[in-house]
Amino acid sequence: MDESASAGGAVAESDRHAPPACLARARALVHPALRVTVDRLDDDQMRAIAAYHFGWVDADGRAVDGGGGGGKAIRSTAAVLSAEAGGGRAADGVPAAVAVELVHNFSLLHDDIMDRDVERRHRPTGWVVFGEGPAILAGNAMLTAAIDVLMRDQDAGRRALPSLVAAVQRLIGGQSADLVLQSRQGSVGLDEVLDMEAGKTASLLACSASIGALAVGAAPEVVDGLAAYGHELGMAFQLVDDILGITGDAAVTGKSASSDVRTGKRSAPIVAALAAGTSASAELRLMLADGPPVSDDDVTHATKLIDEAGGLDWAAGEAERRLALALGHLDALALPTAVHSDLAQLARYVVERDR
Repeated sequence: MDESASAGGAVAESDRHAPPACLARARALVHPALRVTVDRLDDDQMRAIAAYHFGWVDADGRAVDGGGGGGKAIRSTAAVLSAEAGGGRAADGVPAAVAVELVHNFSLLHDDIMDRDVERRHRPTGWVVFGEGPAILAGNAMLTAAIDVLMRDQDAGRRALPSLVAAVQRLIGGQSADLVLQSRQGSVGLDEVLDMEAGKTASLLACSASIGALAVGAAPEVVDGLAAYGHELGMAFQLVDDILGITGDAAVTGKSASSDVRTGKRSAPIVAALAAGTSASAELRLMLADGPPVSDDDVTHATKLIDEAGGLDWAAGEAERRLALALGHLDALALPTAVHSDLAQLARYVVERDR
């Protein structure tokens, strides 16, 4: 291949992994409203922890340059696009977008404590900086703020709130199942892991992708189609997260390398590898029988065995299959061309990000 062709290929690959423009557009709408909502929290410490968690301030409360609100904002973007898909304006989806972003970050604050994660987005997690109790309370404050922001427009809130509450219940159930599976001594089935991930991740993305449409009073078939799209997108999202939890670059993910291997998580690629019935699978099972690997060399070897047993390939293939299902649900809806394109680009970005 000549040099010019190689350069062209590199540009195309870079473009393929670039965040879609709809993420920046939605963030510009949602971020100011999110900050207003956090500023309304009653307690000074709750506001401080939330602002730190979102990346707006440092541990001492000083504003962070470029602190635009941590994370990729996939859920809030889906909510804004959902309102447009339901026949409303992007601005009509902002309260719902703020609500799902608050719910997501409530779960992250608590998740970091349960998983003993000490770093998120390239800096210490909230509980490490402020303590477990205050971080738990800040998560609870975010959750109640999510309900409050929806109900400030009572008509839209009345339509949208049941979906959010149901998603929170499924999310909590998924997180509970994750703890059970992680502590189980015996074998874990792949179907159990996928059911757990459907609750822990897909439930909120299904809500995010349909809650804006609910808020603007869209037809039930539109709401249902968007929820189905969001569910499959959520499954794809979690499968990619599972892959990154094993192979992701710490400089990109903001977590330690091979974090899921180090903590003994039973994520989908690991369980798929354990069930593969190969020599690598058998060696991995023996290696993990007494708990997660401790030394860096053992972590590296376990990661290699997961790959050799086919766990990573299975998860990547399943993520692609879920992406195709999500896009199929979109194609079945009569959506405005621009909204359809944005939702499709968002879904592809979820599967292609950082890998």
